[in-house]
This record gives sequence, C-alpha cells and structure tokens, in this order.
Amino acid sequence: MGQSSLPERIRVGVIGANPTGGWAAFTHLPALQSLPGYRITAVSTTKQETANEAARRFDVPHAFASAEPLVEHPEVDLVVVSVRAPEHAKLVRLALAAGKHVFCEWPLGVSLEETTELAALARKAKVRTVIGLQRRLAPGVLYLRDLLQEGYVGRVRSVSLQVSTPLLGERRPKSYEYTADATKGANVLVTMTAHFLDTVLAAVGGLSSVSALVARQFERVTLVETGEVIPVTAPDQVLLNGTLASGAVLSAHIEAGKRNGGVIGCTITGTEGDLSLSQDLTVSGAKGDNTPLAPLPTPERYLWSPKGTLGEDAYQVAQLHAAFARDVRDGTSLAPGFEDAVKLHRLMETFEEVSTSGVRRAL
Repeated sequence: MGQSSLPERIRVGVIGANPTGGWAAFTHLPALQSLPGYRITAVSTTKQETANEAARRFDVPHAFASAEPLVEHPEVDLVVVSVRAPEHAKLVRLALAAGKHVFCEWPLGVSLEETTELAALARKAKVRTVIGLQRRLAPGVLYLRDLLQEGYVGRVRSVSLQVSTPLLGERRPKSYEYTADATKGANVLVTMTAHFLDTVLAAVGGLSSVSALVARQFERVTLVETGEVIPVTAPDQVLLNGTLASGAVLSAHIEAGKRNGGVIGCTITGTEGDLSLSQDLTVSGAKGDNTPLAPLPTPERYLWSPKGTLGEDAYQVAQLHAAFARDVRDGTSLAPGFEDAVKLHRLMETFEEVSTSGVRRAL
C-alpha cells in the first residue's frame, strides 16, 4: 500500500481495544469517532468477548481475538498499536509485513536498537508511520511555540521542567509489574522523561549540550494485590541540565513515586517576560516586571478538530490523528513518525550514557 493510496476516509484497525479501562478505549476510539476523516473498521483484544464488547460500544464492524486477522483485513488501512511497550515490536512488524500504515504508542521499541530496526522496516515497506507523542501537538503547546517564535518573552534565557508524580512508586498494581524491569521500555527515563521533555522541546527547540543524572532509589517494590516484593532495575528519577540551540539554559527534574504534592509544569524566562505551561497544557504569561502570570486562552486555530465531549488525553490523541490525516491530504509532516522515535530514543540513551560517565555531552 503506497503513501498515496489511502482513501478519503482512513479505515483504522485498533489493536489493544480493551473496553474495560485500556488506553485505546479511553483515547483512540472516541478520538477517531470524532474525526470525519476516519472510520474505525476493526478492533482486537486477546479475548473475543472483550473485542466484541469494544466493537458494540464503538459501532465497529469487525472484532478479533488476535492481531493477525486485523492487520490482514482488506478494510484496514492504518493499524493502531496500543498495548504494553514490550509487545509493540512484534505487532508493528506484523502490520508492516502486511503493508499497512502504522500508528504505534511511545516507545516504539524497548531499546534504541529495536526502535531503529522498526524504523528501517517502515522505510523499506514505504508506508506512513505515526509515533504516539501526542502532547507536542496539543493546542496549548502549539500556541506556546508560536508565542516564543513571535517574541512574547523576548530572548529566552531559561526553561525549567518539573514533573513529580505518584506513579511508579514503591507500591504498584500487578498490571505494572513489568515497569520494574529496565529492559521492558516503561519507566521514568524511557516513558515519562521522553514524553514530557519532547513536549517542551517541541516548543522551545532542541538541546545542544546536556549533563544528566539517571537514578534508581527504589531497590524493590510491592505489588498491591498480592503483597509480592520484586526487585527493581528501572530508574525512578532523572535530572537534566543543559543548553538549548538558542543559547538558553534548561533544567528538568522528573520524579516518580511522589507521595504528596505532585506537580507537572514548565516555566520559561525571557528578557521581556515569562510564560508557563501547566499540567493541562494551557499557557499563562506576563510581560514587563512584577506582573502576575495570567491565563492566555488558546486561539481556535490551534484546535484542529472539534473537542466536543473528549477529555484532555483523548483530545490530544485526536490532534495527532488529525495531523496525520492532514499530512496524507496535503503532503505535510505535522505528525511525528518512526524517524522521530529514533531521535528521541537516542536522546534518552544519551542521558543514560552521560549519567554513567559523568561527562557533559555536546549534541
């Protein structure tokens, strides 16, 4: 299937469409239903009963208990892979072998090597790809980027990112057992740092040098349902300081297992004013001196589809799907793809290498 062969309404098959709390049922399925350029034609889970329920709830004609018949179905143009990180590679390979376009959640692979391999397979298959870095296309982030480019704060002097969350703490649900293993691709470095830093860098520009500390302070964690205590090899804190290509300085602290008072936010200091990006990815700003930051409502032009009743996460996913549809229609490159996944995974690996060596790295 070539890049120009997509129909006017892109037909989508969603792998991992568990209707009882899965990410796809919470975001992809309602998001895709809200977009006129898409039609959901197939869903799959690991059980026929749950696949049937997802199909009934979202009015999807085909439901499967495995991924194979979904990726091979002639009414599927785009395959969405929305399962746990360790399972991404197998399913992406399956979709690429069938010649289908692929949307995969971040991270694409559990390692840089696996991510690079999958990107190469996609190039060889000559299909379009999307990687699930939806926050970079949130309306507030797009607005923040333009405000900076238009000189709202003057010259940017510093960027500070703080992420403190109770997720991935000393007590975790059984379903999160795999997050304790650094090789499984779901931890503070590969997921949290990548997602939140990618969001900020999309607005402020890339890094030119960095120092990093990637730390593991939880030696073991307890699984809530069983009381089982398991060892931990994955990091739970990342600290960064660096310089941006613009010359501004950047600091970031991403911390899991916060017991109380968690916070997610970014502040930007400039020569003429200041901006902040909140947890819900809305923007506040002020110019001059000693002026409180005030909300800056996001202009309608950054909303690429009607928000309707979609929650924030689902709407960010809708923005990403809308970007892909525009890319198909107009030949643009708004949606990040597998090549972007390689670049971001390489950056995360660089942080780990810099942390081990203790030597600042030019990028």
